[in-house]
Amino acid sequence: MDIALDLGSCNTRVYLPEHGKVLDEPSVITYDIFDKDIVAAGSDAYKTIGKTPTRLKTVFPLEGGVIAELDLVEELISIFLSKVTTSKVVMPRVVACIPGEITEVEKRAVVNAISSFGVRRVYLIESAKAAAMGAELDIMSPHGSMIVDIGGGTTDIAVMSLGGVAVSKTIKNAGKYMDGEIIKYVRRKYSLIIGETTAEECKKAIGCVLPPLEEKVFRVKGRDSMRGLPRFVDMKSSEIMEALIEPAMNIIKGIREVLEKTPPELIGDIYTDGITLTGGLAQLGGFAELISMQTKLNIKVAENPADCVVKGSGMAIEYVADAENNSLSSVNPLLAAY
Repeated sequence: MDIALDLGSCNTRVYLPEHGKVLDEPSVITYDIFDKDIVAAGSDAYKTIGKTPTRLKTVFPLEGGVIAELDLVEELISIFLSKVTTSKVVMPRVVACIPGEITEVEKRAVVNAISSFGVRRVYLIESAKAAAMGAELDIMSPHGSMIVDIGGGTTDIAVMSLGGVAVSKTIKNAGKYMDGEIIKYVRRKYSLIIGETTAEECKKAIGCVLPPLEEKVFRVKGRDSMRGLPRFVDMKSSEIMEALIEPAMNIIKGIREVLEKTPPELIGDIYTDGITLTGGLAQLGGFAELISMQTKLNIKVAENPADCVVKGSGMAIEYVADAENNSLSSVNPLLAAY
């Protein structure tokens, strides 16, 4: 049995070859701070964010695409994989995606967390490479393809050819960072303290980085920082744009830096084909248009962009047999085997 795992900072997705995506839940866990018992995980734990009593704590155990709390990540993986595997008798092989720029120690932490469930072998693939495969780009040919995967914890930018990454950059400026900017903006402008969940809902409802054609309104509820009483504010799309434009421009700066380092022949291919956006934030209002304006390139948003990484990881399962029979060759998208 083979499993593809997209262990993201915000969401964890699991893919099985015969069934497609079988699990998509928030990477959240709620536990008892005294005896460390797990109370809830995934969607159930997400509902408790900001609402737990003093004895319980709800956390995202992954930050910036890497493991922050190993024990909790092991519990989280065990819970999720138990939902999709019927028996531990058959030890599965797992293909897991990782950010492009992480250390060997961080890679080993991911492998150890997955291995704790009892798997036969763990194969790693870079998130950008998996996203490109999931977006149905031909990365195995001698042709340059550029992908920008904007997830919850990191933005992975890469130029690929012949199954490998020619130039890449990972920046910890993505969905959760934007949520934080919305929280700071609302507090600064309206003296209103809101939570992460409210900020994320606001971003999904009216988030944009260019002036919208139609002004949308979203009601945010929180605590007045001056009086300490409950209060709400009706936010407009144009206001959210003020909060999101800076992190959006930071991502565009990263794209330009990768383009500056790309070899001329590959740049020619990118000029012809354009850049493909994947990840949950690929559909943020006006983001594709803003990138196109800043880079003068054609920008395409992949179909079902949030699922591209886990879909690509699932497609990479077909290379597992080659990796087991031989050493990982240069045309194999899998990065390493443990």
